[in-house]
Amino acid sequence: MSLFPHGRPVRVLTTVALLALGGVVDAAQDPAIGQLRLIAPAAPGGGWDQTARVMQQVLQRTGIVRTAPVENIPGAAGTIGLARFVGSEQGRDDAILVSGLIMLGGIVMHRSPVTLREVTPIARLTGEYEAIVVPANSPFRTLTDMIRALKDRPESLSWGGGSAGGSDQILAGLVAEAVGVPPGRINYIAFSGGGESLSAILGGQVSLGINGLAELEAQIEAGTVRALAISSAERLPGLDVPTLREQGVDVEFENWRSVVAPPGIGARERQRLESVIAAMVATPEWRAALERYRWLDRYLPGDAFARFVDREEMRVRTTLRQLEAGQDGGGALASVGVYPTFVLSGLAMCAVAALVVGRTASRAVTSRTSRPKISGTVWWIGLALVINLAMAKTVGFVVASTAMFWLTARAFDDRHPIRDGLFAVAMALAAFLLFGHFLQLPLPAGPLERWL
Repeated sequence: MSLFPHGRPVRVLTTVALLALGGVVDAAQDPAIGQLRLIAPAAPGGGWDQTARVMQQVLQRTGIVRTAPVENIPGAAGTIGLARFVGSEQGRDDAILVSGLIMLGGIVMHRSPVTLREVTPIARLTGEYEAIVVPANSPFRTLTDMIRALKDRPESLSWGGGSAGGSDQILAGLVAEAVGVPPGRINYIAFSGGGESLSAILGGQVSLGINGLAELEAQIEAGTVRALAISSAERLPGLDVPTLREQGVDVEFENWRSVVAPPGIGARERQRLESVIAAMVATPEWRAALERYRWLDRYLPGDAFARFVDREEMRVRTTLRQLEAGQDGGGALASVGVYPTFVLSGLAMCAVAALVVGRTASRAVTSRTSRPKISGTVWWIGLALVINLAMAKTVGFVVASTAMFWLTARAFDDRHPIRDGLFAVAMALAAFLLFGHFLQLPLPAGPLERWL
């Protein structure tokens, strides 16, 4: 299984790099580019912080930028830093934000109202394989030992890693799925930064850890943790760690990191920031950093990077939806929730009553001898509720509730299908906003998740 394929790295032609470098050196005399603030939306010690500080060293040592201070804004898989970046840096060309795959997962997992569509894409920078490790005194000597315990009692093993919805949790779910364990049974413990995650692993607070290789390699070499597997397709030179695939787990996985600029900057400012990054990745210092941290060269600038992010967003949404499906385990009722189901059922009845009271009264006046077919009406309402519960998981709450409201309305009067349909859509959207956004109840969005 190969997730998030990276394609062929983009190479910077020597002539283009020299031209870009020349342009940036001239631009460095401009006070607007004399300082470039690097914002890492995570606590110190993690991959984003590491990337920002390597960029700081390369930019300053090569003179591309005079000063490049690093600012850490941790929380919620980078979405807190992203929201602050969009809100406070709009229109400014002296700041860039480190982002990547983990942030995409955080946006989906936390239903962030601020997404990467609101920033200015600059470039994808690096890729990185992930390692699964255990404390040195762990009873798990090999990946096979760990998988055996995982199959016997999945919840008894705690996985320590980065933010919820990030690459670490995704990889944990993929490994579980590959060995036949429902991903929802993974006991994943999220930490806000690589430093906190590593401390938990070293302290034995978790059964095993999962993180980027650059954040774990020093501990692997020192023997304080034991690496069970790495997520690359083949073994890496100079690192005696077997891959997941060679141990029978058909998973290959790569994390990636990038930089973005604030929204609202002009075309000239964007081009200048792209030139800064193009000049940086062409330097020997950056090449040396890639080798030192075992980062993969995944440089992809401008519009090509923006298109890549759009594709990755869809992949992340699909993958996390599959992982969440494993967590539900209780069918449609569990996915919607008992409380919202009963409340919405009552809401449906009250809403439909507002439409049909007048109709029923008028029909009673014209036909005193006719009696309402109560049994038929109850049957249709019951069918509407069953369809709602059965469909909610696959098509989402809005679509399923629209069907429920429409059938319930037609149970009383079937003469106005179009009007009843419009009413049903309005009620379903209103209920989703009320319970899903304001009351924060977990309602499945289904195919409409991207817009809702």
